[in-house]
Amino acid sequence: MRQTARRRCLIAWFAALCAGPALAALPSDTDPFQSLPWEDMRREYLGGAKAVFDERVQVQGPAFAEDPMNVPISLRVDPGLGPVSQIMVLVDRNPIRRVLEYFPMQALPALSFRFKLEQASPVRVAARTADGVWHVGGAWVESAGGGCTVSGATRKDGSWPQTLGEVSGRLFGGEASSTRLRMRVMHPMDTGLVGGIPAFFVNRLSVRDAAGTELARLQTYEPVSENPVFSFDFAKAPVGGVRVVGSDNNGNRIASRVE
Repeated sequence: MRQTARRRCLIAWFAALCAGPALAALPSDTDPFQSLPWEDMRREYLGGAKAVFDERVQVQGPAFAEDPMNVPISLRVDPGLGPVSQIMVLVDRNPIRRVLEYFPMQALPALSFRFKLEQASPVRVAARTADGVWHVGGAWVESAGGGCTVSGATRKDGSWPQTLGEVSGRLFGGEASSTRLRMRVMHPMDTGLVGGIPAFFVNRLSVRDAAGTELARLQTYEPVSENPVFSFDFAKAPVGGVRVVGSDNNGNRIASRVE
């Protein structure tokens, strides 16, 4: 009788352990999407460094992208993962797989933006921690596709030269509380995959405080949406507002102030 009771307790304990959320959150080397391009992507973009799939890297996107030229994605890294030096966004089935690289610096490891999706695909976010390990999260986004191989609206109507490089934005939140910077940069963001239109895109953006200290940096690539909108989060408001500086791949400069 005593052995039977003990055995039942062990079985119940093991079942609870297997079903518990702590086990589900453990990093794993097994690709949850079972995507054939992943190993090549890991070697090319992550330098062959160790990469684990980790639920603490959270990625939110639409189940179905109704507009494949403007697919919204929000990413956030759980604070329990520790300091994050670099974040990379990759899309397995895009003709141009790397979307952007984010260096949070003095910002929180969180970002929202929109990008172009060519076909249904895993959207991956890889966050690099101090030990050099990439922690990878992702979301599957369905789409009718074609977002990378058609022209944007301002390219079609010819209006892009009148607004090129203009920045608009706003800081939300108080000085003593968390603050969000939401900004838009006017640019056609051409992928180079439309006949007769070469690649033309913003490739660098830097957010700085009033004293010129860099708070966050973005390296962006062709799949980022036309007239891109980005949202950054800070633990507290930058004193005196922020400056946004950057450039595109043709050398055009971007410079603006947001308060």
